[in-house]
Formats: sequence, structure tokens, C-alpha cells
Amino acid sequence: MAQRKPVGSITRGTTNPNRLRRVDRYIASLPIIRRTANPIVVDLGFGATPTTAIEMLTRLSKENSNTKVVGIEIDRERVERALPFETENLLFGLGGFEVPLPKNLSAKVTVIRAMNLLRQYDEAEVASAWELMQSRLDSDGLIVEGTCDEIGRIASWVTLDTSGPKLFTISLRLRGLDKPSKVAERLPKALIHHNVPGQPIHQLLKDLDAAWNNHAGLAIFSPAQRWVASCEDLKANGWPINNEAKRWKLGELTISWEAVRPQVIQP
Repeated sequence: MAQRKPVGSITRGTTNPNRLRRVDRYIASLPIIRRTANPIVVDLGFGATPTTAIEMLTRLSKENSNTKVVGIEIDRERVERALPFETENLLFGLGGFEVPLPKNLSAKVTVIRAMNLLRQYDEAEVASAWELMQSRLDSDGLIVEGTCDEIGRIASWVTLDTSGPKLFTISLRLRGLDKPSKVAERLPKALIHHNVPGQPIHQLLKDLDAAWNNHAGLAIFSPAQRWVASCEDLKANGWPINNEAKRWKLGELTISWEAVRPQVIQP
């Protein structure tokens, strides 16, 4: 039987060490990693080198030593370059949004990390890519899909389960941060074109900037204290913040997807 063509397009494949450390840290904190006996985590579109998949396994193994990471790439040459790095818990394969697993792994996927992929697609293609990835998840599996800058200091992502998007996360390097809305240039494809007046994501970033400015005096203590105070302000003002101060101190803010989901604006 002929092998099906991978679903998707070859992207630039930019890969830098530690670029995805923020999202890896988030995934490592998810309860599903610890409670799943043998989690299968996919690094979808690992890029020109297998660096991000190798780093991901190292980080997740600290939470669950039985974790297996599967790096999947749509570019055959990239897969071939990665094969020498395979181990018992680190595998590589050819594929796209259909997320094929190696033949020796029969289970569905625990977590799919798809960073810096859909940014290079049209917004109209996002829903179908999400749906295809969702079809490969275990019953309580998750997808983390988003964008970050080249050195991993500015990032945001959507967390989805089998029913759809649930959470939106911003993760920033706080030291030297001018204003949180800097993340606007690295929003997921599903949000980036909706950062305009009248849309929830625009209001969130506006409120976050205002809170950050209001607590400028705390910068003399630490940018983390300033960020925590900013997150507390947003929560007090009714934004459905999903995470707590432990995560805020890392420059993370997670909010219900429904609070930022693009709205149809009536003419």
C-alpha cells in the first residue's frame, strides 16, 4: 500500500537551542505528564535539527522517566538527519498534521507540541489542522500550539483537548520587558489578526499593559513581583485567570480561551 503524503507544507525549520524552554516548562507542569504511565509526546515540526526534541525529552523525563518523545517532520531530509540521535525514548518519523507514530507505538498521543508551524499558514487553515491533530490524541490528550521568538523570550500558545481550545497562555522573559503587549507579534495564528479594537485579545493586552505600568514601582524589587501584581489586577478585574502565582513568577499567564476567542463584530 502506498504511503499517504504528509499533511502540511514544509516550513522554514528555524531551530535554536533552548528556544522552546518556556513551552516545555509548561508541558512538564501539566498533570497529564505525571499521571500517564507511559506518556507519548510529539514534537511536531522539529525543524532543521533535532535539538528541540532532544531538549523536550530531557525536560519531561524529570517529571516522568517513562516519557517517549516522537519528533515528526514533513521534510524527509530533516528526519534522516535526526535518525542517528534516536534512543529507546526518542524517536523520529516523517509526517505532518496527521501525526503518524512509529509502528512500535500503538497508543494514541498524550501531548502534541506544535510551535511555530501554523504561523506560516493562512488563518483559514488553522481549524482543519487543529481537528486533524485532535484526532490523534488519547481521550484526555492535549495539544499545545503557538508561536515564540527566535530565542524563546516571547511566547504564546493555545492548549486544546479533543473537544477544542481551552486555554491561552502568554509566557515572557520579564527582565528588560518594556510592555507585555510585545507578545502581540508572537500570538498564535488563531489570534494574531484579531488584535484590533473590539476584540477580546486586544482588550487583554491593553489591560495587561495598564496593570504593568501601574505597578512600575515594584520593578525595584523584581520584575517577577511586578508581573505577579499585574496578574492579580487582571484577576480582580474579572479576567478568568487559570494559573496561580507560582506560574506567574515565571512570566506566565494562562487564561480561559473563551475570554480571548475572536468575536464576530457586527457591521
